[in-house]
Amino acid sequence: MKHVIANLCIRCGAEHAPKPDRYTCSRCGGLLEVTYDYPAIRKNISRSILENRQDPSMWRYREFLPIAQDSETSGLRIGGSPLYPVPRLAAQLGLASLYIKDDGINPTASLKDRASAMAVVKAAEAGANTIACSSTGNAASSLAGNCAARGFNTYIFVPERAPKGKVAQLLMFGAHVISVKGTYEDTFRLSAEAIDRWGWYNRNAAINPYLMEGKKTVSLEIAEQLNWQIPDYVAVSVGDGCTIAGVWKGFKDLYETGLIHKLPHLISVQAQGCCPINKAFASGSSTLVPMPEDTIADSIAVGVPRNFHKALQAIRESDGIAVNVTDGEILSAMQLLGKTCGVFGEPAGVTGTAGIVKALEHGQIPATASVVSIVTGNGLKDIATAISAAGAPLSIEPDMAMLLKAFKAQGWHP
Repeated sequence: MKHVIANLCIRCGAEHAPKPDRYTCSRCGGLLEVTYDYPAIRKNISRSILENRQDPSMWRYREFLPIAQDSETSGLRIGGSPLYPVPRLAAQLGLASLYIKDDGINPTASLKDRASAMAVVKAAEAGANTIACSSTGNAASSLAGNCAARGFNTYIFVPERAPKGKVAQLLMFGAHVISVKGTYEDTFRLSAEAIDRWGWYNRNAAINPYLMEGKKTVSLEIAEQLNWQIPDYVAVSVGDGCTIAGVWKGFKDLYETGLIHKLPHLISVQAQGCCPINKAFASGSSTLVPMPEDTIADSIAVGVPRNFHKALQAIRESDGIAVNVTDGEILSAMQLLGKTCGVFGEPAGVTGTAGIVKALEHGQIPATASVVSIVTGNGLKDIATAISAAGAPLSIEPDMAMLLKAFKAQGWHP
């Protein structure tokens, strides 16, 4: 970690040595943030160096990551997800330029693989071989998959509402799965008690400062894929706040090292039924007011976000905007992305896109803007909701006359 200076407490400003198993400030209990020696990074990285690297994964950005040069990864290919220009959808929305960053193609089908890959590395550096977390699903399955590839043990706590597709992933990867009869907050609290009791490595992204460093690689990729021409806006679905904080950290790292010369505005998109971060932003407050977890977008249904302050800081520093979307608007965005882009996103995965649609309708972003929407998870994670969004298939007897009649009833004209 030759480019890491220290882990800085965002509450009291205390500096701590960057130990792999130090999660919070020993002075005040505040969250930590990894700080870097940017002049040193600038000497060791350039656009041309990156252009000549063969590694397509997130580890191509090691100079920006808090890991030892000889640290072993899980072996799964994390990152390198496609950034699709989608001119048809942009034209349909009346937007100058739109790109979809499809992080659902990661090994366990979500952006959370970036954080879990980092957790595996840091756990190994700490001498641990058992990692635990609480999750609504994606963080859990990504941790289980990355640990399975490395041969580590996992204990994973999920609320009982977690979609079956995500729970199936956990079980297939050999995780010890605990389904908690309660909210995500209940689940988080129990996992924290268990981690303290048994001394497992903590993968909870809102507590472990290193996991945000994994998530930020999505921004490094976006910048490189756009040939360092930064978009005006980047839309992110927001739950506990770790992802949007990581997205902002990634762009700031690039700016501080001179690889980019402009920073984007962030669009923080939350479900209307669970939007404590956006509510605080809209009111100008820095106080968290917990909310019920009332949305189909399970991955961002976090009523007590642990990365609340880092998320607010990211939105405010970027001169960003906050948009709340209904479950109906999320379902519509699932169909919209599928029909116009061929991208299948889960509810939380498409929430950022739903926010772009609404922001345009309300005049919150100009039609002349260039925008990137990050799709954070694949739709196969939650088939039940996908079918409710798209509708059931046409079902008929194996008879041509019946087929013709059904086509006419549907208004289909082959």
